[in-house]
Amino acid sequence: MAGQNLTTSIIIPANNEAIWISACLEAVLASERLEQAEILVVANGCTDNTVDIAERYVKLAEAKKWSMRVFDLQIGDKLHALNVGDRHATGDVRIYLDADVQVSNRVLHQIERALDREEAGWASGKLRMAAASRVSRAYGRFWSRVPFMAKSVPGSGLFAVNKAGRERWGDFPNIISDDMYVRLLFKPRERYGVPGTYVWPIAEGWRNLIKVRRRQNKGVEQIAERYGHLLKNEDKGAFDRKQIASVALAYPIGFFVYATVSLIVRFTKDQSGEAWSRGR
Repeated sequence: MAGQNLTTSIIIPANNEAIWISACLEAVLASERLEQAEILVVANGCTDNTVDIAERYVKLAEAKKWSMRVFDLQIGDKLHALNVGDRHATGDVRIYLDADVQVSNRVLHQIERALDREEAGWASGKLRMAAASRVSRAYGRFWSRVPFMAKSVPGSGLFAVNKAGRERWGDFPNIISDDMYVRLLFKPRERYGVPGTYVWPIAEGWRNLIKVRRRQNKGVEQIAERYGHLLKNEDKGAFDRKQIASVALAYPIGFFVYATVSLIVRFTKDQSGEAWSRGR
């Protein structure tokens, strides 16, 4: 594959993303130097007008000489949507993008270049958290300084693999943390971070931060239980008391919010009974 003209598939699962899907697609279509690409929006279980909005961008994609398809699935399941998108994708590079993420104009091309190799590879860009509420902004300021977020390439909301990398697994399994699962299929030396950025919105407000953090923890536990052998590929890095104290002194409000959310999740049970949502 190296040195050849690559084709890139951008797979976007979307469940009731009418508020976000326009900004996501406009950012993707503003991408520079990405010549042969296809967009696959896989709407799943939508009860809003996500599909109608996404379909408005088909002609804009065609004007860019890209192809674009919008699927309207009745099943509200992200992993099923990813599998459907994969079955219809034709690209040498597969980019998996959450529908509420906004990419910068160079990051997708940089990812494509990073994955232009024969050996298996995984790639993502530099994550920039975004939040509207004061409490979520404070949470994000501290979280973004945690070593895993600050020094590694987490791939939350945006990750990609090349053809050899996609052969590492079959269908996406029915798990919570699809991004973590795929990242851990690759050794640290097989993962590539590019300088381009993307914006990833985090949950808004105390209640949603707690709900999302609880689900994130469950996702990590699930990976450990089902795919414990993959944990050898983790590269989170240490976050000892000295480092925590240093970041806490620099961002005291953020530390308070982050620590409070962590303690509530650790010492209380989820009794909400609510269906999962990301709390935007």
